[in-house]
Order: sequence, then C-alpha cells, then structure tokens
Amino acid sequence: MRVSLGAAKMPSEYAKALGARLRAIRTQQGLSLHGVEEKSRGRWKAVVVGSYERGDRAVTVQKLNELAEFYGVPVNELLPGGAAPSPLGPTPKLVIDLERLSQLPKDKAGPLARYAATIQSQRGDYNGKVLSIRQEDLRSLAVIYDKSPAELTEELISWGVLDAEARRAVEGF
Repeated sequence: MRVSLGAAKMPSEYAKALGARLRAIRTQQGLSLHGVEEKSRGRWKAVVVGSYERGDRAVTVQKLNELAEFYGVPVNELLPGGAAPSPLGPTPKLVIDLERLSQLPKDKAGPLARYAATIQSQRGDYNGKVLSIRQEDLRSLAVIYDKSPAELTEELISWGVLDAEARRAVEGF
C-alpha cells in the first residue's frame, strides 16, 4: 500500500504566503472572517476566505482581483514577495498630529489637512487627535507639495505635525 503526500494535499509555500497576505489585509481592516461575509452581503463566504488564507484552496486570478477590489487595495498588495512591505515587520510609524495640524495656517497645511480628512472619511476614523498614514501616502503628499518625501518629512517635523521618528520611514525611499 502506497501513501501519497502529494502537493495537491498540502499547501505550497506560495499559497501559504499568499494566504498570510490576505489575512494581514483583512485584519488590518479590522474584519473577522464572518465580518467579511457580512460586509460583502454573502458574496465572500467566511469558509472560502479562510481556506484561501490557510492556503488550502487555490484562488484564481479573477477571484484575487475581486478580493483586492473588495478590500480596496491594489492586487499587488495581496501578492507575496513583491516590494510590498510585510505587515509583520517593524515599520516606522507615520503619525500625523491632527490637533497641531488644525493650528497651522491654511495656506501652509491646507493640502495635508484635506488629504488627512479624506483618509479619515474613508476609514470612518474621527478620533481627532492623530492619524496614521502609510509611506505611500507620504509619497503622494510629497508630489502634492512638490518636494521629495525626505524634504516633506523634515518640513512636517518642523511644523510639529510629525514626530522626529518619522525620519526612519523615509530612509528606504
């Protein structure tokens, strides 16, 4: 009698890594597996998403694209191994002090204030004190301010909107 432990029965390393990315994106959005099912009105079943995340079930390119749209992220954020930073790694925090931002002149901080308000609206996050942003957000803001990310970081630190720790976030640019 032969027992086969073929690849069809065990998830590949890539499937596990893809599942870990899917789980990370879901948890970053504060969703449980059942929360995904509820938010999608049954489009995404908890058991199916869970099997994708464990690497037990193959996900087609079409389904991966649909999941990316559901989560509101680019497809490449779901793919393992690319340039996307691992959410498990220690990435420096970019935290905007919203109270300090509200005290700055509009001609100086207007674009940043509008950008922060948009992020708050998208997240439904209105605590009013601080707002975490991603490195990609800082890149976009740098384009708006016609500066490099490092230059903008220094300016925001000088305004008191970012902590000096933010310098570490732009070292890899």
